[in-house]
Amino acid sequence: MQVSLRLDSECVRAFHLMLLRRLAALAQVEVSVDASPVGSGIPGSAAALFQLETAIHGLPADGLAKRLPLSALAPYRTQPPASPDLVIDLCGDVKPEGTRVWRVTYDGAAGEAALLALILDGRTPIARIEESGVTVAEGRLGTEYGGIALASFQDMLARTASLILAAMTPSAMNGAARAALPVLPEPAQAGVPPQMPSATKLGIRAGKALARRVVQKIYHLCYNAPHWKVGWRQTNGRDLFDLRAHPATGWQVLPDDGSRFYADPFPILYQGQVTLFVEDYIHRLGRAIISAVPFGPSGPIGRPEPVLDLPYHLSYPFVFERDGEVWMVPESCANRTVDLYRATAFPGGWVKEATLLSDVVASDATLVEHGGLWWLFATVRDGGGAFSDQLHLWSAPDFRGPWTPHPQNPVLVDIASARPAGRMVKRGNDLLRPVQDCRRSYGAALGIARVAHLDLNGMEQVVETILTPGALWNGRKLHTLNEAGGLEFIDGSAIAPRWKQKRSPLT
Repeated sequence: MQVSLRLDSECVRAFHLMLLRRLAALAQVEVSVDASPVGSGIPGSAAALFQLETAIHGLPADGLAKRLPLSALAPYRTQPPASPDLVIDLCGDVKPEGTRVWRVTYDGAAGEAALLALILDGRTPIARIEESGVTVAEGRLGTEYGGIALASFQDMLARTASLILAAMTPSAMNGAARAALPVLPEPAQAGVPPQMPSATKLGIRAGKALARRVVQKIYHLCYNAPHWKVGWRQTNGRDLFDLRAHPATGWQVLPDDGSRFYADPFPILYQGQVTLFVEDYIHRLGRAIISAVPFGPSGPIGRPEPVLDLPYHLSYPFVFERDGEVWMVPESCANRTVDLYRATAFPGGWVKEATLLSDVVASDATLVEHGGLWWLFATVRDGGGAFSDQLHLWSAPDFRGPWTPHPQNPVLVDIASARPAGRMVKRGNDLLRPVQDCRRSYGAALGIARVAHLDLNGMEQVVETILTPGALWNGRKLHTLNEAGGLEFIDGSAIAPRWKQKRSPLT
């Protein structure tokens, strides 16, 4: 199959080279480049903003937005065939004329300048690949670096490449339909895509970015940041999947001493006792371990105590009972693995039973048994980009594996509903899935999605509810949802002054 990539010869970036390499690595694909000037690229004033952000935020200088000479395309044929089988149009100026053309757009407009204008306007762009007006693939792009134009731009370029490559998989090329992007339960952003700000406005933005960075530095001198907190309550028979709103009674908070925070609460009812597992992040170490604390109707019995400590960061302790034993799949993306542990002396004594996935940066692995198979949901940082916007699935006959990747991976690209936020639950015939809505920032809001379809042909979900912080949960974020034994847990961010850490009773 002959594939031609249409790009602007006056603005060749590392993104283009990465995309060409990955396209050329596909079986039976021959890649060429159609490079000529477009004249509507990113202005020099925006490039100056990128340089400033690189300096003040310590961003790498060799990211996907890095400008490259035209000669970097030399390994690829720069004279495309007269009639390629497929043209991937990144500029929006290719006319079909008997050839298949995939036009890549951001909120309906083509080109990198349109993408950057949306980012600078604070939008969450929807990227689409269209052929003759029909959507081939689409995704709601995002980043964990809101407010930093360059980082956001690079993350969204990376995920644009993911969408293109997903559309090039054999199942997609053979006509397998991809799931539509979930419609969110609030009005979508509308209107004409914004124009690139003037040089003056970009200069003002650059000045504000510098001032904001100075404030952040001062803030981090005064506070342990980020700092999260865990909320809990008795459900009295009605949890958030029933209420779809914060309970009128609000939430109680699991206390910490300020030198650490607790997040990612996962309770389990085992042998008549609710035990809560948490990410236990120690500020001075800059990484987290897994700790656990028993819970009674009145709250925690003691404080969380370490149960799993490894040389790398651990979080999201997905715990479950099976075959009379308790198992855990903690997030260990810092180790590029997804591992399965078994408790030999509950709540401790964890031993590794298997590596379920290797050589993958997978966040918040969540398992569920459905339709005669086990399924593993996780967001994957593939080829760069955000950690939270690209959902991959694997299936297995048993939770121990072997795990097989879904043929349509990524099954969903959506910063508002891809990343898991806790255990999936079954209510009647419905499979409900907590999801993270990271449009404003990482872990900013919590969604509840109904999985409408899940099998080896694909996955579809409907986002039915989005919960945000407020008077009844005054943390700045809302991030995880889990329940066991009539106790329900959430988490979100808080502020922890460095000088208000509690002293040990022995000092």
